[in-house]
Amino acid sequence: MDAEKIKVIDENNQELEFDVLFTFESDETGKKYVLYYDSELEEPEVYSSIYDDEGHLFPIETPEEWEMVEEVFSSFVAEEEAEEE
Repeated sequence: MDAEKIKVIDENNQELEFDVLFTFESDETGKKYVLYYDSELEEPEVYSSIYDDEGHLFPIETPEEWEMVEEVFSSFVAEEEAEEE
């Protein structure tokens, strides 16, 4: 996924547009992940999903996967903060 923006269908069947923060592939799970957020919010929340080669999004379902995604996100934030110093 090389997109800067993605479209997500919410629980009310409305299409929402989000900015892609970054993507990564896990050697451990063999899956691809995308982290994204709503840049129009003052304090945006970061979301994460699994995606396939066609760009379809799937929910992350296991606690182990969530923990791995959180670790990758924490590393990303730490690197960003280090670059700003």
